[in-house]
Amino acid sequence: MEKQRAMEIIEAPHLIQVYYAGIPVYIQSVAETEGTATVFPLDEMDHEQLVDIDRLSESILDESK
Repeated sequence: MEKQRAMEIIEAPHLIQVYYAGIPVYIQSVAETEGTATVFPLDEMDHEQLVDIDRLSESILDESK
């Protein structure tokens, strides 16, 4: 994921599905100069992790279904 997209996801008015290592996570903050993000798994909100932004992926929903 690109830094700019991570920032857009944080500012989005609705939840956008993001994954880290196949696990759904919430992006809490982005450190643009370091290229990292603070995230936590949606099912384990007290387990914050600092991860590389480029290891995050966004789930693209197919709206045609």
